[in-house]
Amino acid sequence: MENQRIRVAITQGDVNGIGYEVILKTFSDPTMLEICTPIIYGSPKIMTYHRKALDLPVNFTIVGSAAEAVDGRVNVVNCNEEEVKVELGHASAESGKAAFEALEKALVDFGKGGYDVLVTAPIDKHTIQSDSFRFNGHTDYLENRIGGGQKALMVLAKDDLRVALVTTHEPVGKVASLITKETVKERLIQFSQSLKNDFAIRSPRIAVLGLNPHAGDGGLLGSEEQEVITPAIEEARAEGVVCYGPFPSDGFWGAGSFTKFDGILAMYHDQGLVPFKLLAMDEGVNLTAGLPLVRTSPDHGTAYDIAGKNIASEASFRNAVYLGIDVFRHRQGEKAIRRNPLRKSFFDRRDDSDRLKKMDTTDEQ
Repeated sequence: MENQRIRVAITQGDVNGIGYEVILKTFSDPTMLEICTPIIYGSPKIMTYHRKALDLPVNFTIVGSAAEAVDGRVNVVNCNEEEVKVELGHASAESGKAAFEALEKALVDFGKGGYDVLVTAPIDKHTIQSDSFRFNGHTDYLENRIGGGQKALMVLAKDDLRVALVTTHEPVGKVASLITKETVKERLIQFSQSLKNDFAIRSPRIAVLGLNPHAGDGGLLGSEEQEVITPAIEEARAEGVVCYGPFPSDGFWGAGSFTKFDGILAMYHDQGLVPFKLLAMDEGVNLTAGLPLVRTSPDHGTAYDIAGKNIASEASFRNAVYLGIDVFRHRQGEKAIRRNPLRKSFFDRRDDSDRLKKMDTTDEQ
């Protein structure tokens, strides 16, 4: 099992966008098959259509499920029983339904232990809506579907830049009411755990951004920093989280202070993602932390405006595969450490040997 390649499930996303283009470009590099076994949940017919349209001769094997996936090959699981009309660059109910069917089938295989990592190609949040999918995106859906009561945390990452959000896809008018001491503290603890377990950072330092301009300016421009965010930081510190702030967002990003921290916790979507994408566009990755499934995605959308033009960059998608593999390995390593902790030791100074001896911990729980 140690030598088995990590199995990476990939959902096709919206078939009218650039999803298949970035998937095909990524796996046109044969070295990718040396580090993982890709299992694409989608349609062999649609993949063939995109392969021909883009002139990307990627060979693939059709399998019935992840259990049948073959190492050293690109594997495709057919998820769309009905014919799906491809209309590059156009949103359609058909493409939304096809995207949902692929996601659902991938989650069924996850429940059977069929793969290690899930990478999701971009969906259209409007066309995927149905009686079965009434969520703001993948993150909320996965939290509801497989979270088991656990909260999902959106983390955007590129190299040493990692940004997490207290609120995700919420209207600006609702954000302030959602910023509570309990929520900020919960996100801080969760982010710290993710930086440790998912990124293998032993003692992560987290910067917390304020909600209001100039972080409230001492209460002149808002009281959330004094009444909510600062108390949350103090309580999180008391529980072992190394965190600082709240910092005024504009000065924090403008002065490059983000380089001094392992993670930045933003209060709302654009406060964190606008600067992140300015710094990491085309290469950043979205990680869903806090769930039993390792899930990543590129940090861009369907990009209908360039679909089918063969100009989309696969860098973000490829990085999503890389990060998913790294996170899976880090989590496995953390599990191994917890299964086999070092026995407690002490120096016996009752004689001149000063030898390091092991304590008997067999009765400890």
